[in-house]
Amino acid sequence: MSDIKYILGLFEDPDEMLHGIDKLQENNIGIYDVYTPMPIHGIENKLGVKRSRLDIVAFICGITGTFTGFGMIYYMMAVDWPMNIGGKPNFAIPDFIPITFELTVLFCAFGMVSAFFFRTHLFPGRAPRVMELRASADRFVIAIDAKKGFDSQKIDELLKEAGAIEIKHNDRKYVSYE
Repeated sequence: MSDIKYILGLFEDPDEMLHGIDKLQENNIGIYDVYTPMPIHGIENKLGVKRSRLDIVAFICGITGTFTGFGMIYYMMAVDWPMNIGGKPNFAIPDFIPITFELTVLFCAFGMVSAFFFRTHLFPGRAPRVMELRASADRFVIAIDAKKGFDSQKIDELLKEAGAIEIKHNDRKYVSYE
């Protein structure tokens, strides 16, 4: 068994990269990830990436903000310090809708940012993990996990047939900036 962890196929054109993905999938070779310098429409479906559950996180955070807002207002105005202002009830719901709305938006925004940082491991102060530095500039990269038992010669041939301009065999997962 070799020390190669990942095989990277570098492409100049997104269409050639998509053709390379098709060739690899036709031969039942699993793709670890694809790195592109720009968004490519429909690549998630081609790779079988599951739909994001970020909308569920947003809903839960928003509902939490709504209940926190109503709970806070109820506690302040009806339990802790009830005041009689012009004969109005202590807990007049229409008066507190703006505060509740703002807390809903605040909780949703902070929850989404926190979920994003948690899911992508991009916490502030952490060095980014990059497999190929040119993937953010001008290259389209297909990464294949070489530890899965695939024949590296066959993968190299398939990538060359698809139009890869360069094929790299990485012995580590991420490239450092140093």
